[in-house]
Amino acid sequence: MLKSMTGFGRNEVETEFGDLLWELRSVNHRYLEINVRIPEELRALEPHVRAQVGKKLSRGKVEATLKLRANRDSVSGLVLDTDALSTLAKAIEQVHTAIPQSTGVDPLQVIQWPGVMSSNNKQQDEMTRQAMTCLEAAIDDLVATREREGEKTAEMLRTRCEKIDSHINELRQHRPAVVARQREKLVAKLSELDIDHNEHRLEQELVFVAQRLDIDEELDRLKAHVSEFNKAVSRSGPIGRRLDFLMQEFNREANTIGSKAADLDTTGASVDIKVLIEQMREQVQNIE
Repeated sequence: MLKSMTGFGRNEVETEFGDLLWELRSVNHRYLEINVRIPEELRALEPHVRAQVGKKLSRGKVEATLKLRANRDSVSGLVLDTDALSTLAKAIEQVHTAIPQSTGVDPLQVIQWPGVMSSNNKQQDEMTRQAMTCLEAAIDDLVATREREGEKTAEMLRTRCEKIDSHINELRQHRPAVVARQREKLVAKLSELDIDHNEHRLEQELVFVAQRLDIDEELDRLKAHVSEFNKAVSRSGPIGRRLDFLMQEFNREANTIGSKAADLDTTGASVDIKVLIEQMREQVQNIE
């Protein structure tokens, strides 16, 4: 199933420690980039969060934020690390000695300093487990959002592909008339000059003109790209880079058709195809 790289996931649970809230936002990115924002008391979770997100996502810039609204009961389980407090106090005293005019220290800020307050191991382990369980649900919500967005994008891409395929069929039907008009123009110019001409030489020139205007090979490749694109969209797993490469191939063939155009109809069809390709390319940039 095609997945978008844009999405939002959220999950909140009530625990004995307070309310845990995970919010995950993702946007398009060339690779997988994960930014984690979590409370200091759960900082050790960061590598596990990255690993958990990496199991479900392969591309995108993801911002994972954990908010903890602690309840009063959880505060009673906090333990003051006297060694860390003593070290911090000595550092503060050195600052006062070096800078006598410095202001006093707010005890609340001291308590919030990393390592000064900690919870007991059992509480920490349980909070960690519940935070990771909550994260798993938030990731699933994000993946579901990306899948829904991907379904809409896939439908739009298929519609654009159908239009390109329609232009290809019209150009094929139109080619004999283009060559015939070129023959008529060449014969008309010779008639205006009122000179005898070699019919064999005229036929050779017409063959050269037909070869210069021949776009059958480009149409065949473009048709093959349309088929491959439709197959890729139906595949599971990350396909964004593959589709991006196909868009480059689409554009190359459309440019060649435009350069060989010798009539307004072919030029117009070439422009229409390039517009459709550009619309698809913009959407493909957001596919995982």
